[in-house]
Amino acid sequence: MTAKLKITWLKSDIGYAEDQKRTIKSLGLKKLNQSVLHEDSLSLRGMVVKVRHLVKVEEVS
Repeated sequence: MTAKLKITWLKSDIGYAEDQKRTIKSLGLKKLNQSVLHEDSLSLRGMVVKVRHLVKVEEVS
């Protein structure tokens, strides 16, 4: 059984690079303070690292 990650968008992407804005959208986040659940994977971890200053990540069992 793989772990799930709960990703919450905490800080606005205004003023940040366009690729970071696209990463937020590709994670499935549309509004501030919205949370999404994703299966843990290396590609997902890479996206989270790119926007780590904008989101909060929790591991959900």
